[in-house]
Order: sequence, then structure tokens, then C-alpha cells
Amino acid sequence: MTRHFDCLVVGAGIIGLAHALAAVRAGLRTAVIDRDDRAVGASIRNFGFITVTGQPEGITWRRALRSRDVWAEVCAAADIPILQRGLLMCVRRPEALTVLEEFAASPMGAGCRILRGNALSGHQPVLRADQIAALESPHELRVESREAIPSLTAWLAATQGVTLFINTAVHAVDTGVVETTKGRFTADHIVVCPGPDLTTLFPAVMVRRSVTLCKLHMLRVANPGFTLPAPIMSDLGLVRYLGYAVAPSLPALRVRLESEQRDWLNDGIHLIAVQSADGSLVVGDSHHYAPTPDPFQPRAVDDRILAELSAVLSIPAPDVIERWTGIYPSGPDVAFREAPMTGVRLVMVTSGTGASTGFAIGEETIAEMLGRPMPAHQQEQA
Repeated sequence: MTRHFDCLVVGAGIIGLAHALAAVRAGLRTAVIDRDDRAVGASIRNFGFITVTGQPEGITWRRALRSRDVWAEVCAAADIPILQRGLLMCVRRPEALTVLEEFAASPMGAGCRILRGNALSGHQPVLRADQIAALESPHELRVESREAIPSLTAWLAATQGVTLFINTAVHAVDTGVVETTKGRFTADHIVVCPGPDLTTLFPAVMVRRSVTLCKLHMLRVANPGFTLPAPIMSDLGLVRYLGYAVAPSLPALRVRLESEQRDWLNDGIHLIAVQSADGSLVVGDSHHYAPTPDPFQPRAVDDRILAELSAVLSIPAPDVIERWTGIYPSGPDVAFREAPMTGVRLVMVTSGTGASTGFAIGEETIAEMLGRPMPAHQQEQA
């Protein structure tokens, strides 16, 4: 068995797979090592929503644009269906509409428009009549994560020359060397993408960067009998997504939300609803933080998520057919990359934006390790 590669990637979640793609595109003989035999973590327990609008201004927003483009390329090549495009940020409060107007007028609102009146009523009866406006963004795309990640993995192995080592746990990394439960591997370049594992590799970095874990609630709602015009968000998303901080009136919206939906804010709830090929909706989510999150899914949190869904869409009694939780690393950084030793990079997205930014981060990491110019999205000035 070949045990030496130009590039070894530890972790087969979306961040690891993104680095593997960047490595093979850079001409490196690449392998990916993962402790599981298939993706079971945060990379498949999400919306599959590649979000651009609402990402923080600057490099994260540009990473999202670039990653969206790579997703489009990969989906075409790997026959991964793109189920939805765009975004409707629907609002029912005047304060939220003011935020949308300020955001749309800023550089961050490029390509977006505000729907109201007849333009908005054209989406009824899907949207409740008390929605006063919606920000329409053309930038996003959506895949079914639990299908897209396995398809991406298989495509990398079958057509891009990536070698996969599954059921193989990594317990130590040093310059040029990866020690595993199946013996030693060597590589000129090593990229560690540990996802929510904060203790096995480089735990001191996790402590120094104040990384913890975030648990989120997700639900699947039966086909409501209509087709969403695009993925849906609501007022709560405006105070959750950092990109809307460009709006000067955002604090006024937060004050009203704290008065009317304090429990939702305390649970870190904001609404995303996307539609699957069978018509069902993937709906969420919430955010609770702990070094070791508990495995339970309190009904009260789910009920608040569903109440927000029913406040936006004409689904008065959502029929939940599936529930699950996800866990991802969270910290004060949106993402970080460190070089703990020569020839090794530790890469972690600590904001829940892995699917939206991972491909761009992978390109940056490989360019840095090879001493090549950074990709255009990194060189561009904010």
C-alpha cells in the first residue's frame, strides 16, 4: 500500500474535501484520511445552503462567492443536483425592512433587490400575507448535503485521483509524518481539518483560540404542497448573520426582537427553510454552546423554530417527519489557518460557514503551502 503522498489531508468533511480538490488541481498526488467510513458529521447535517448574502463583509464574503462558483463547477462535473438558487430574506417588521433597505443600498447588497407590493404578493400563498417585504438575492445555491458530500467524495476518488483511507484514525502529526491506527503515512504537505475534534490534534491551539462546540437543531417538514421560490430566511436572520451589521439601524431591530422573541434569541434561533427534491423542507436552526454539548433535542426549541416557520410561510401546522442535531466548532474567528510545524497546516472553520467558504479556503491553504500567489479572491481588497 502506498503510504507517501505529495499531500495528505486529515478529515473527510467538506473542509478536508475542499483541500483535497485544491491539492489535486495544483498537481499534487493527494490522499484523505478519516476515522469514519462515511460522512456523518456537520458536513451532512446542514441545509446544503451555500450562503453569500449576509456573510461578513470582506474576505468571508469573497470566499463565499468563490466557493459558490466552485460548487457550481463540481456539481456539474460530479452530477450533483442544484436544487435551489437564490435567497428570500422575508421580513414582517418595519425595523427589519429598514435594515434591508440600508443593506441593499450598501456594497454588500450588490445584485440584490427588495420585493414589496405586487412583486411580493406574487409569492403568495407560499408567504404569509403579513410579510411586508423580502430581500431577493441571486447569489446562493443549494444542494442536498447528505447526498452531495458522498457524491463529492466518490467523484474525487473516481475521477480526480484522490486516494481515500477510511476507518483510519489519526493520533499524531509531525513534519512529513502522520501516525494512524493503520500505521505511518508520509507526505511533503499535510493539512489537518479536524472538524469538531478539539482534543486529539493540536489541542493547545484550540485552547488558545477559545474554540468550543455549537449544537444546532434541524428538522425535516413534510411537503407543504407548494414550491418555495428560493431558500427562505426571516427577521431573526438579520441579527444572526454578521453581514447585515453594515446597516446602521440594526440595533433598533435587535431591541424589538428582544422584546418580542427573547426566547428565540436566547436559543440562537434564526430561520432557514430549504426544499428537497421530494418537496419536503429542511428547517432550522438553533445554537447552543458547550465544550461537550449534550445529545438531547428539547421540544421547546423545536417548537420555536416551527413557530418561526409558520410566521413566514403558509404552514400553520408543520408535519415534522425527521429530527436531528449537528455539532460544529465555534470560536471568535470566522475561520483560521495555522502552521503548527513546517509543512503542516491546521485549518478550521469556527462559524458554521464551512460549506459556504471551504472551497476558497482550500485554495488559499494549498497556494500558501506551495509558495504560489494567493487566489484572486484573497488578493482583492475589501
